[in-house]
Amino acid sequence: MHETSSISGLAKPEAYAELNRQLAAVLEGERSGMANAANTAALLFGLLPDLNWAGFYFMQGGELVLGPFQGKVACVRIAVGRGVCGSAVLRRETLVVPDVNLFPGHIACDSASRSEVVVPLVSGSAVIGVLDLDSPTPGRFDGDDAAGVAEAARIFMAASDLGRLHP
Repeated sequence: MHETSSISGLAKPEAYAELNRQLAAVLEGERSGMANAANTAALLFGLLPDLNWAGFYFMQGGELVLGPFQGKVACVRIAVGRGVCGSAVLRRETLVVPDVNLFPGHIACDSASRSEVVVPLVSGSAVIGVLDLDSPTPGRFDGDDAAGVAEAARIFMAASDLGRLHP
């Protein structure tokens, strides 16, 4: 069992450095993509302030399908190019959306969500999914969050045998 320590009171770059140090420790020695996705979502949701959702969607049959997460019940399937998650896959880039209500085609899984950061998960030349964080506060995410969450995604990808996501 891994104990986590608070990152509150730290500036964002230092908070993400500590969060990602803890994430690497939690994932160390475990290769199951499913287990690692679940623990990554739980750690992010538990340590980052002002989130109402943290989790994964993975590509399956040409669309994003819900994976492990923390938060309210979520949309199960998202088409590539649709909403923030599908757009991150299509563009193959991290998206920071200060106000999701102004994002064309936004999918409101939780009407309380107001801002979002989505990092595509790339393996070789393929996008295999996304790491998605939502907040009820407009403008919650910035470049420091994008960099910190992208590093968390990199740690997750390096630690995980993603062939073991599905039974």
